[in-house]
Amino acid sequence: MHSCRRFSYKISCSYNETHALCYSSVITHLSFLTMNEYLKRILNARVYDVAVETPLEVAPNLSTRTGNTVLLKREDMQPVFSFKLRGAYNKMAQLTPEQLKKGVIAASAGNHAQGVALSAQRLGCKAVIVMPATTPMIKIDAVKARGAKVVLHGDSYSDAYAHALELEKQDGMTFVHPYDDPDVIAGQGTIAMEILRQHTGPIHAIFVAIGGGGLISGVGAYIKQLRPEIKIIGVQPVDSDAMAQSLKAKKRVTLDHVGLFADGVAVKQVGKETFRLCRKVVDEIVLVDTDATCAALKDVFEDTRSILEPAGALAIAAAKQYAEREGLKGETLVAIACGANMNFDRLRFVAERAEIGEKREALLAVTIPETPGSFRKFCTLLGKRNITEFNYRYADPKAAQVFVGIQVRNQSEITELVEKLQRGKLPTLNLSDNEMAKLHLRHLVGGHAPEAKDEILFRFEFPERPGALMLFLNSMSHNWNISLFHYRNHGADYGRVLVGMQVPQHDKKALKTFLDTLGYRYWDESDNPAYRLFLG
Repeated sequence: MHSCRRFSYKISCSYNETHALCYSSVITHLSFLTMNEYLKRILNARVYDVAVETPLEVAPNLSTRTGNTVLLKREDMQPVFSFKLRGAYNKMAQLTPEQLKKGVIAASAGNHAQGVALSAQRLGCKAVIVMPATTPMIKIDAVKARGAKVVLHGDSYSDAYAHALELEKQDGMTFVHPYDDPDVIAGQGTIAMEILRQHTGPIHAIFVAIGGGGLISGVGAYIKQLRPEIKIIGVQPVDSDAMAQSLKAKKRVTLDHVGLFADGVAVKQVGKETFRLCRKVVDEIVLVDTDATCAALKDVFEDTRSILEPAGALAIAAAKQYAEREGLKGETLVAIACGANMNFDRLRFVAERAEIGEKREALLAVTIPETPGSFRKFCTLLGKRNITEFNYRYADPKAAQVFVGIQVRNQSEITELVEKLQRGKLPTLNLSDNEMAKLHLRHLVGGHAPEAKDEILFRFEFPERPGALMLFLNSMSHNWNISLFHYRNHGADYGRVLVGMQVPQHDKKALKTFLDTLGYRYWDESDNPAYRLFLG
């Protein structure tokens, strides 16, 4: 699966310079009815009672790597760590005293919920929020902390939405839609107003994550009225692409299932009004996979020391891929970092997938002869590259299957490395895009090895520096066979390594000398019951 796929389409005309005249005529016909009204609503939106004007910051590392000026619109710095506060408050600020007295109800995967809860707290009205049962606990707790009542229902936003409508009828509350409402859309559009005020120079494109479409509708409506030459590029996960499919079909499409990694945009069907607006203002939609999103999360952390949520990083992932695809240099790209309500438990997964998403880690399956010295030859062919993972278990007396992760600079280096290993007569399979290998196989390499006679198991602490493995291999006796090897780089000062070696009884004294001379901390795990149960 590619990290990023392009989905583009044409309405009556596109927004590039070639069709500027066509675009102008369309807007002239519609602006007095709809587009101009949205412009007025955005200019008059009431958001700053609770929201703040967020910075538009240069991402220095991303800019250097892409050869363009990448600007991050830091909506993760809002009081609720998301842009959703703008639209929610603008909608609720328009309600009558009677409506506020009855309270409001909303359905949300989390960020809109926090916006509604904070707005209700500020306006002095009660709020009920229906959230999918899959919502991260950090978002549920944040909503409750604002004084709102939380009702968990269903597995997606669509399920929660249907239940919220039922409760709305029962209790007479006002429903605050997360995206399909003109006042909500206008509130989100204030982001575009700030962008143009904060950066008055040329902008090639603005990248906007799409769930239901409220954010990109507001941003696009404002930008296309004032700066139609700026491209509005939507971004969706490959497994939650309701807007992309709808625009392609020219009608709203309902997805059977949505991916939940980027839960903030997990919407089965986009709004009626947002779909209508997106057909007018969106130039193209880019589909981004999970690995590319994880890589973007790491990129933002390296530039800002902030941790976005997956949906919040979609725009950054697409900006990188778009710049590479188009061969852009010297342009200004704006990516809206739209949320930072990250579940801490996901960080482990993100860290593991980020390097693969950047094509800076290759996962390879390498077949080497099951003979002493084969590991050494294999490591010599790898050269000075940093090994991020090494999994092997004795299974066949003739050939060894090694699962290895290697740090690389780019995709071309992966290709070169595979070719080098093949020339060294070590059959190699690139598993870097193999989802099963990335999710499961790397954790399952191993098992019983009854043929591994005289096996002794040691747990080591290797220094995390180049050459540590080669020192180990060069120091051990050529007569001993490695029957098990497991290592994964977790970013610690020392690498945790599990090694099985076949050492005859008469070599035990030589083994002791080897271990003491090596100088690495070690523990004999040969009698560990876990080893006996699963590996011995």
